[in-house]
Amino acid sequence: MARVDALLAARPGTTRPDGVREWDLGVGSIEVLPLRDGKQVVGAELRVPLVDGEDLIREALTEAAGLAHKAQLRLFDPQLGEVLTGSATERVVEQYLRTEHYRRTAKPMELTPGLEEAMDRAERVDMGLPAERMSLGSRAVLFAVAGFAILFFVMRFLMAQLRGE
Repeated sequence: MARVDALLAARPGTTRPDGVREWDLGVGSIEVLPLRDGKQVVGAELRVPLVDGEDLIREALTEAAGLAHKAQLRLFDPQLGEVLTGSATERVVEQYLRTEHYRRTAKPMELTPGLEEAMDRAERVDMGLPAERMSLGSRAVLFAVAGFAILFFVMRFLMAQLRGE
């Protein structure tokens, strides 16, 4: 990440207080942030906003490939699951356009029951905030199911003993 930061410092953009670097590419800007595996930084993540058109993704791919070459790193696309080469550009653009089309045509998240709450809980976990406790009713149902399961297995064992198995 240090090599990437050093190369990005010479390019137009700003660094936000949260450590995310906004890289200005002329046709738009993308976010560059450390990619972590646990506490270890294993790479840099490039986030390209979904916009209608392919100019930004093409520019991002061109600039990122040049940056990766100068830093002697590999450019990897997790959606394709491969290291990007010049021939992969069109497949990346096609995937980007499919995702952008889905963003425009999919139902808003508010119409999907429970999704907003699930996303809020996931965000709380990502931020390290304490998770919400399970409601009393949910705990009672879970306790009752567990009790019946234990009772079932105990009765099954005792019946097997009576039959001599």
